[in-house]
Amino acid sequence: MSTLSVWRFDTEDGAARAVATLEDLARKKLVTVWDAATVSWPKDAKKPRTEQLHNLTGAGALGGAFWGLLFGLLFFVPLLGAALGAAFGALGGTLADAGISDDFVKRARDEITPGTSALFVLTSDVVLDKVSEAFTGQRPQLLFTNLSTDQDDALRAAFAE
Repeated sequence: MSTLSVWRFDTEDGAARAVATLEDLARKKLVTVWDAATVSWPKDAKKPRTEQLHNLTGAGALGGAFWGLLFGLLFFVPLLGAALGAAFGALGGTLADAGISDDFVKRARDEITPGTSALFVLTSDVVLDKVSEAFTGQRPQLLFTNLSTDQDDALRAAFAE
C-alpha cells in the first residue's frame, strides 16, 4: 500500500535537502518513491515555487494534474467567481475521495509560509528505522499522512527523536 505524506521544513531549502536524502534511500532500496513534489517559498516571494520530482519517480504515479490541482488549491487560487468556485469545489471533492480533507488544505495553507518548504511524497516499502536515521538533523514536521492512527503515531515518534 502506498502512503501519501507531507513534510514541512522550517527553511526554504529543507525540502530540497530532503529530496537528496530520499534519492539516496531509494538507491539503497530502503524506500520506494512512487511520486513526489516540493514546494519552496522564499521569504521575499509572493508565491511559492513548486516542482514535480520526475528524477525520483520516472513517469510518476499521481501525475502533473494531481500536483497542479493540489498546489493550485493550496497556493494559487484567488477569490473565485461562483462558476469557478463550483468547479474547484468539484475538484476538491476528488481530493477528498483520495483522503485529502479540507482540514489538511487549511493546515497546509497556514503552515507552508514564506521562508519554509514542504515535501509531498507517495511512498511504499519504507524501512522506518533507517529512513528516520537518514533524516536526523533535518527536523521535518509531518503535516499529513494517510496512514492509520497507529502507523501515524509511530511515524511521528520516529521523527521526533
